[in-house]
Amino acid sequence: MGVKYALAVTIVCLAGAAFAFAQSQSMPPPPPPDLPIPSPQSAVRVSVNLVMVDATVKTKDGQIIADLKKDDFEVLEDGVVQKLEVFSRDELPLNIAIVLDLSDSVEPFLRPLRDSMTSALGALKPEDQVALFTFSSNVQLHVFLTNDKARIARYISTSTAGGATNINDGLFVPAKYLLTEQPNGRRVIILISDDVGTSAGRENTQKIIAESLEADAGVYNLTVPGYNPIELVRAAHNMAGLVDIRKVLEQTGGENFNVEDPEHVDTAFRDLIARIKTRYTLGYYGKSNKAGAKLHRLEVRLKPSFGQKGRDYIIMAKSGFYVH
Repeated sequence: MGVKYALAVTIVCLAGAAFAFAQSQSMPPPPPPDLPIPSPQSAVRVSVNLVMVDATVKTKDGQIIADLKKDDFEVLEDGVVQKLEVFSRDELPLNIAIVLDLSDSVEPFLRPLRDSMTSALGALKPEDQVALFTFSSNVQLHVFLTNDKARIARYISTSTAGGATNINDGLFVPAKYLLTEQPNGRRVIILISDDVGTSAGRENTQKIIAESLEADAGVYNLTVPGYNPIELVRAAHNMAGLVDIRKVLEQTGGENFNVEDPEHVDTAFRDLIARIKTRYTLGYYGKSNKAGAKLHRLEVRLKPSFGQKGRDYIIMAKSGFYVH
């Protein structure tokens, strides 16, 4: 009996091993032990398009409303209310493209800009990334997206001003860069300029807005004083093709921070960074999967109990998006 029993056990074990081997050949291997298996909450939804939109909410007097919850918001795509699945405030990493005007007119104000850069960028999280572009007649990318914020300040400390003011390309090129790189998290472009353009460049306002929306980048403007004779300012106002900065900010959900005194650049820059960090991030899974040139319209508003948008409160958010 003992021998027969032992033989039977051996046969069962061999059969089980053969079955396991056959299964292992037909099933994919398990993930490596050092790669975490995503939970249902963090798993990527590949069958639908995740649409993300940042929003700043203010009272009619301009005060930030900072204590809102997910259920306080409504997001409409092409007029249809969507179900919000993502909601956060300053939880996603930031990717900021700083665009610095190095034309002749801002040369006297570069020093306070350099001094303010370190303290302003110091308010960012370690995982936040910053890239640096400069422009005068042409646009140059000096620092690719990096976590080393001090590198941005170091480069600016060696910069010199000179040339025309090509704001058009100064905005378009960083938007194209963010679209190409597609970094994870939120994307922002910060234009630092006196906003007096003297060259229309190659891109117009609509193309700049479209590229910024495709890159999913909000555009902010830190307007600094510039040494511009009144004749030059008048000529700029009448020059055809210059970018409408106000319209770009409005369509991408950004804001303008105006600096009248160079000594207040540091405060304004820190306020701008703080404003970006206090934006709400809302996300939903849309039905538009087919990439194309169609602009899908977005509207962000609060629930009716908060009153009427534009009358009782103000929301700054992008006006649309493209499916990639």
